[in-house]
Amino acid sequence: MMANSSILTTHESSMGGAQSNAKKIAQERILIDNFISIYQRLSKDNLHLLEQVYSHNIEFSDPLHRVLGLNALTHYFANLYANISSINFEIHQVIHQQGAATLIWTMTFRHAKLNAGAEITVDGVSVLALDSKIYQHQDFFDLGSMLYEHIPLIGSLVKLVKSKASK
Repeated sequence: MMANSSILTTHESSMGGAQSNAKKIAQERILIDNFISIYQRLSKDNLHLLEQVYSHNIEFSDPLHRVLGLNALTHYFANLYANISSINFEIHQVIHQQGAATLIWTMTFRHAKLNAGAEITVDGVSVLALDSKIYQHQDFFDLGSMLYEHIPLIGSLVKLVKSKASK
């Protein structure tokens, strides 16, 4: 992930809780920055870094899976990263409101069994629920662009369906 993303932070404050809210938002901002930093260097060899930003009870979901708990998430990432030769996330925008953040990104990766090992680029959005750590993470992206379009025979069919649907 690239750290040069634009950050939008919003919050509501009242007279009594303004300092407390400001402190909480600052702590969350540090958590978001750490999250981005970890994903910039994440690989199959350093998945232990996930515990720095995710709670032990993390609920993670994407178009492929729903994973509950840090151990299960670490195992999930180990399987994902097993055949990936390179991966990069470019963060375009972070929208932060107390207790939540939304990241808009582009992922570029190479997988030995997809697209003949050539780069695949996918746009997506991550929605995070925050406390002292991230306790919920949901990713949204086009599964066809990421996976199905790059499988022989199926890919041609998916691309044909997409082109017909867009007319």
